[in-house]
This record gives sequence, structure tokens and C-alpha cells, in this order.
Amino acid sequence: MSESTVRTPKIALIGNPNVGKSTIFNQLTGLNQKIGNYPGVTVDKKTGWMNYEGSTYEILDLPGTYSLYPNSEDEIIAHRVLNHIDKEKRPDYVLMVIDSCQLSRGLFLATQLIDLGVRLAIVLNMADLAAKKNIEIRNYEIYKSLGVPILSTDARGFKGLEQIKSLIHEKNFSIDSSYLNISEIIPQSLLQPIREKFDLRNDYRAYQMLRFGPKDRSIDPEDRLWIQSLITSQNFDLESAQLEETTIRYRKITSLVESCVVKKEAKKPSSALDKIFLHPVWGYVVFLSILLLIFQTIFTWASVPMDLIDGLFAEISGWVNDVLPAGPLTSLISEGIVPGIGGVVIFIPQIAMLFGFLAILEDTGYMSRVVFLMDRWMRPFGLHGKSIVPLVSGVACAIPGVMAARNIGNWKEKIITILVTPLMSCSARLPVYVILIGLVVPNTDYGIINLQALTLLGLYLLGIIGVLFTALLLKFILKSEEKSFLMVELPTYRTPRWKDVVLTMYSKSKTFVMEAGKVILAISVVLWVLASYGPPSRMEQIRQEGEEKLALAPEDEQDAVKAETSSLLLENSFIGIMGRGIEPVIKPLGYDWKIGIALITSFAAREVFVSTIATIYSIGADVEDELTIRQKLDQQINPATGEKVFNKATAFSLMVFYVFAMQCMSTVAVVYRETKGWKWPLIQTVYMTALAYFAALLTYNIFS
Repeated sequence: MSESTVRTPKIALIGNPNVGKSTIFNQLTGLNQKIGNYPGVTVDKKTGWMNYEGSTYEILDLPGTYSLYPNSEDEIIAHRVLNHIDKEKRPDYVLMVIDSCQLSRGLFLATQLIDLGVRLAIVLNMADLAAKKNIEIRNYEIYKSLGVPILSTDARGFKGLEQIKSLIHEKNFSIDSSYLNISEIIPQSLLQPIREKFDLRNDYRAYQMLRFGPKDRSIDPEDRLWIQSLITSQNFDLESAQLEETTIRYRKITSLVESCVVKKEAKKPSSALDKIFLHPVWGYVVFLSILLLIFQTIFTWASVPMDLIDGLFAEISGWVNDVLPAGPLTSLISEGIVPGIGGVVIFIPQIAMLFGFLAILEDTGYMSRVVFLMDRWMRPFGLHGKSIVPLVSGVACAIPGVMAARNIGNWKEKIITILVTPLMSCSARLPVYVILIGLVVPNTDYGIINLQALTLLGLYLLGIIGVLFTALLLKFILKSEEKSFLMVELPTYRTPRWKDVVLTMYSKSKTFVMEAGKVILAISVVLWVLASYGPPSRMEQIRQEGEEKLALAPEDEQDAVKAETSSLLLENSFIGIMGRGIEPVIKPLGYDWKIGIALITSFAAREVFVSTIATIYSIGADVEDELTIRQKLDQQINPATGEKVFNKATAFSLMVFYVFAMQCMSTVAVVYRETKGWKWPLIQTVYMTALAYFAALLTYNIFS
């Protein structure tokens, strides 16, 4: 076999959630993958490549799992990779990462992997934390008992990385070890037929096929039926067998840990903090205070760079008009492209800060406390404690939030979580909130609290209220007999990895600009075309009438004539016709046809609303006009009423509409993928649109 055809060795990283597995993956591969500190961060299998001593190795970062008894889709992914029916798709080697402070729990999965027959090595990570807790682990005793190579590391401190690379390069993994004889629990009359039919190397792998094969869709349907019929024919209770195996395995592990771990009792440094963060009253006060602090900071710290960016793009539009000759191309650039891009770039400071704060909460270990704290409040509404992970992720973006719901094992709770997560105000709504709050809410401070920040917090809380009441309604609509429970790790508090926080801020901001920017730029160009052109005869008639009026008008009235002509041209353009078409439906909400256009285009992405409004109100503007987006919107007058278009009633109606409206094609697509059909995304879109409409209608009437 030539060197070019040699198969790249595949090493799978596996472990319980929050053991530093993803940190090790990043250090081995150099990939900047998101690293969190609560279960469910690594949703899918992640792949990278490690180059060492002239050799290349494929590294798989599997989702965190506690055992080979999967209870969620995350754990199913890990289980199927290790038990794949196709041997070529299984990893060649497995690197098991264990928290040195939680040895018993990690060894449960490790001993299952030993019995599975994988070539295994164990990394005892967080050795520094174990030392601080006066935990001494005798690695050699574990090695003698398990027959598996053991390494101690501190991945956060970059200690032990070279040893891991060397272990992989030298292929220093266990071979054909065993820990528990499963045939003492499962009869050979069940195991042997499975081994023969699927060509499996040992009894434990046959047991895994027996236990989970009937539900594994990667297996041929006929084979799944055959496995089920084999189980039925012998009337064997596999669940009781699983319980017996778990009991025996933990009994042996407990004995092993007692012999190889020396622990001197010491006061846990995090216990004092947990007395506050997990307190039945103060815990919630702290959580809400942290949220308020985040929003307060977003408004105050981001205001300076946002104002600079806003002014810069206004200057650029004016500069384009000054430098380039008058014509369609100049108009496209100054009235379409520049305002459209400016409507995205202006929010980079706030987006970066939002993701930065979320990364800090995850990395310190606080987010896991929130999961535990919120479970008692989630369950009455049909949600799970782990639902807080998708919901908080939804504050950044509904897409990863919906995907994080895979970590919820109960079908009903998972579906409810998916259906309500988009009600959490995501970062794409932030531009809409900020621009509208800036128009109608005074920038007033009450002590240390800013009124605009308080309004922003109120919108986020309104979304949370929508989540809870919608979930409560769905709890009674959806039927399921499945029971659920909460099992979540409370990791040790840690200092955030500031490099990872900065990388998260950079990567998320870049994604926001590049992904949203592509859509927005395309929509801005299309909008300019639709707003600049219309039925030729009608548009030409308006221009001729405008020129005639301008010729007869006194000099002091010419600006008004130009503005009237521009308004008529926009109203009779193709996009004006579209806006007029939906105006009767949205008029009760306080919206005119121009806002209607923004509602239509923002279904591609909510943040498109601002750039659309910026583009629409730039069409036909004075070429010398260098006003910022906020100034332009603030000057818009409704010709029918003589009042500002964006008055308090309309602005708050719009804010409430965007709190509840779906307005995101990407989220619809992800819900379709996660629920494997169009039923739930269609239901979700309909109920959210209806909720948004009636909530906005109520808001408009209250403020009118």
C-alpha cells in the first residue's frame, strides 16, 4: 500500500460533560471551537486534525455523555459512533477524559468502554483542582486494575498536552481488556446469535446491540425487527439487566476508588458562593441582577462606538454623492448599499458584548447553577431544568438554542422547548430594539439605572413571560406518558479563559456581519431597485408633474415640492405597491406601508428591519443629507396625521411585535431539521405570528 493511501488514524475524545474535553480538543487540533461550562455545548460530533512528528491524526470531539445508556440525542450521537454497525466508521482509538475530582462517575463510562473492546487511554484532567481539594490519585493502582494507560493533565493550564500527543503518536492504548463479564447477567442464548449475525468481537458489544439496536436507525429495518423478535422470543427484561449491571459496576468502581484515591477533607471554596447563587430567593435576585447589569453595560459601553459608526456611514453616503457623478449607480451605492451595510455594522459593539457576557457566564460555571436553580420553576410550565440552556442560548441566537434542546431526553419537554425558544429575544432583535428605544425612550438615568437599559430589559423579560405562558399552554395540549428527571453537574467555579471569551466575541461578531451581511446586502440592492423603479408610465408622469410644479414654485417652496415628488415616486414604486397591499392588515398596529416593507424583508433575518428602514428612508433623500439612521427615522412625518411616523405607540407596538414574531427563515429551517418534518415549524410560525400581531395591536391601543 502506498503512503498516500494509508488511512489516517481516528481518535475519539469522549467523557462526561464539563471535564475539559473540548479544551483538550482545541489544544490538539488548533480549532477554535466553542467551549462552554455546562452540559450540551458540544451538540454535534466535531472533527479536527492533529499534526505531530510528521504524522496526521483525525480527532473526533464527541458530545458529553455519562454512560453507554443514552438518554438524549447528544448521548445517542456518541453511542452510535462507538457502536456503529460499520467497523470502518468506528474510531481506531478512544481517549477518555475524566474529571479528577469526579473519578467514580468518569470510571463508570470508562469501564463500559473497556468492556466494549475499544483501544482506550484515560486522561485524568483538572489535576490542579484535585490538588487544591487535597485529592491524591494513585494512577498506577488504576492502571493495574483496569489495564488502561493513565495520564494526569491540567488542560486549562496547558499542562500534560505534550504527553497526550506522545501517547496518541505512540498508539499507547489498551488492547482487549475487560472489566465486567456481561454474560453473567445476559444469557448466551441472546448474546451469541447477535455476535454471529453482526460479526461482533465480544459479548458487551453484542449486549449494546441487543439493548439499543431496535431503535438504531443506522441499522437495516429488517435487522432491527430481527433483534426485537429475538428479545421477545425469550421474554427477557433488558431494563432489569441494565439496573443489575449498573449496580455491579458501581460496586466494583467504589472499591477501586477507595483503594487508589486519598482525600483529605477540606472546605469547598465554592460552597459559600453556592449558598447565595442557589438560594431560593437570593439566587433569583442575583440572576436578574446579572441580566440587568449585562443590558446596562451593553447600552452604556457600546454607545460611543455605535455613534461613531453611525456618523461614519452617514459621512460615507454624503461623500459618495459628492465624489461620484449623479446617476443610478451613485444612487444605488449611497442610498442602497451604504445604508444597508451601516445598519448591520453599527451593532457590532453590542453583539460582541452580548456574546462576551454569555461566554463568561458559561466559562465560570455559573450557567450550570442557573440550570439547577430554574428547574423548580420550569417544570410547572412543562419545561425541564435543562431547557434553560437552549433558552439562554436563544438570547444570543435561536438556532444554537433550538439545537441545544437535543440534550433534553423527554420528547414532550424537548418539543415544547424548541417551540418556545425563538420567543427569547435573540441578538438579531437587538438592533430593532436599540433603534426604536433610542427614538422614543429618553436617555435618562435614575441613580445608576438607565431608562433605556431598563426598557431593553423589559423587552427581554416580556419574551420570557411569553415563553412561560406558551409552554404552559403546550403542556396541556401535548400528551406524553414519558417521565423525566434532572441530572446536571455543578462544576467548580473557575476564572474565565479570557482568550476564549475574546475569540467567541470575535467569531460571533464576524458571523453576524458576514452571514447577515450577505443577506442584507442582497436585500438592500433589491430594495433599492424595487423602490427606485415602478410602472414606467406612472413613474414618468409623476416626474413630469414634479418638474412642472418645481418650475412654477417659489424658491422657498422648492424643497417641499422635491420632497413631495420623491414621496410619490416611492409610493408608486414596485415596493410601494407591495407595501400598500399589506397596509390594511398592519394599519391597526400603527404601521404604514413603508414599515410593512420592512416587516416583509425582515423575515429573512430580523436584523434586516433596520437596514431596510434605513434604505427606504434614504431613497429620494437630498443628496446633501448626511443624517444618521436615527435622525432620519425621527424626522419622518405621517402625511395623514401630521405626527411622527415613529411615535411612542408605533415604536412600542413594533418592539412588542418583534418580541413575539418568528421573523427568521433560518430558525424555521433548523426547527424543520430538528423535528424531522414541517409540522412543528409551521405550527410555530403560525402561533408566533398571531401572538405578535395581537400583542402589538394591544400595545398600540394602550399607548395611543
